[in-house]
Amino acid sequence: MFGAEDDGMQFQPDGYLLMFHPDLLRNTPLGRIMREYSFFSYETNEALHLSVEERQIIMDCFHKIQYELNHPIHRHSKNLITDSIKTFLDYCTRFYDRQFITRDNQNRDILARFERLLDEYFHDGAAKRIGLPTVQYCADKLCLSPNYFSDLLKKETGSTALHFIHDKSIEIAKTELASTDDTVNEIAYNLGFQYPQHFTRLFKKEVGYTPNEYRAQVS
Repeated sequence: MFGAEDDGMQFQPDGYLLMFHPDLLRNTPLGRIMREYSFFSYETNEALHLSVEERQIIMDCFHKIQYELNHPIHRHSKNLITDSIKTFLDYCTRFYDRQFITRDNQNRDILARFERLLDEYFHDGAAKRIGLPTVQYCADKLCLSPNYFSDLLKKETGSTALHFIHDKSIEIAKTELASTDDTVNEIAYNLGFQYPQHFTRLFKKEVGYTPNEYRAQVS
């Protein structure tokens, strides 16, 4: 989809569109990993911006697919077409990795905003009222799609958005366990856990001790 201001001139978009029926990928190696290409769920403002060299590589992929479509179908056609589509998608993944790196300053700003968002969420008692913040909630607040947000965090920190949220809740829990007399159940509910046993299980997994064991150590 292209957009332009209405200046009285007719706008003619120019480009390539790759469309294929799901049956083309059925029972193929590509069909089994299609869900791994998370950029299909990105928003339009998170689109990939190609360099001249990258654009040529993408065009070569299109030309190979077009070549197969313009020639009589034979027993190798399906494999050649699906292999070319996979190559195209793999290049898109590589170029998105490059884009994440070259937008380092912008990404650091998003990380800082995310941390402030979590601080405010827990400080204002939102967790107690509506539960732990979800990845969808955080992405919406940052004006990003959940997939793009998660991929950005993974590239920048090595951690998923959900792990980031859990880490924040554990850090707050440590402070509460060390500085208040609140019960473990009260702390769990205040942090947005519907079931205290889920909080205890997560705490033990991340810290190596149960909340009560940790409290005994720091008291």
